[in-house]
Amino acid sequence: MSAPIAIDAPVATRPLPARTFWPRALRHRSFVLGGTLSLLVLASALLSLVWTPWSPYEIDIAAKLRPPSAAHWLGTDSFGRDIVSLLLAGARSTIMVGVIAVSIGLTFGVTLGLIASARRGWTEEIIMRFADFTFAFPAVLSAIMLAAVVGPGMVTSIVAIGIFQIPTLTRLTRGSANAIWAREFVLAARAAGKGRFRITIEHVLPNILSILIVQVTIQFALAILAEAALSYLGLGTQPPQPSWGRMLNDAQTLLFQSPMLAVYPGVAIAISVLGLNLLGDGLRDLLDPRLARER
Repeated sequence: MSAPIAIDAPVATRPLPARTFWPRALRHRSFVLGGTLSLLVLASALLSLVWTPWSPYEIDIAAKLRPPSAAHWLGTDSFGRDIVSLLLAGARSTIMVGVIAVSIGLTFGVTLGLIASARRGWTEEIIMRFADFTFAFPAVLSAIMLAAVVGPGMVTSIVAIGIFQIPTLTRLTRGSANAIWAREFVLAARAAGKGRFRITIEHVLPNILSILIVQVTIQFALAILAEAALSYLGLGTQPPQPSWGRMLNDAQTLLFQSPMLAVYPGVAIAISVLGLNLLGDGLRDLLDPRLARER
């Protein structure tokens, strides 16, 4: 029989210390590749805040559909806008929508999941049925309903994607927290007189944090795909604000004349999603103590 665990002692499922995490992380190919691709997209978005080769809002019909050149590295679109500038500014829009939407889902989803796990009974039943009901409304359907009420736009896509994130994170948080509530150190904390709220904050949440971090990277990738889909359908980011989804929409009528107009934003979306998925796989391997011991 294993020795009893002190109430405030570190638990085996908590993330490993930083001094052992980073040496292992830098040797993990999936983490390094995913992190590099994700940082590349993030750096592009940050760069667009201070510099782009040309203004992404500047229209020059006389220069439309020009091939790559020294002046326009990837050419121009049907409105004469510089493709590189559109890609950089589009990264900014995509990341902003993704960050805010995932933050909404994370805030409400984790809170509801922790409450459901701590209270149990009718509280848990009501919260989980609410999550099931919300899950029936995908981001596109939610965006269509919101657009009918308040009109299409970036706020509409943020709210629609954020709502779609909530049930997934609620279910994950509740299931992970239920497993922690059955652990011996939580039973010891309850025997010592700690309340449910204190146990949730001090013991449950820290022990499911690594699971949530991995899931957030996956949800971020899904948010990027959803934002591109909504913008492509005209429900998300509106002109003149650049967006990868809008670039795909503008390029669909020129596929035979200038197919690269669709390739560039498509590759940008693929790199972003691939980077986040690889980063999530790497974090899962590095933050799971069972997998960590095997390496």
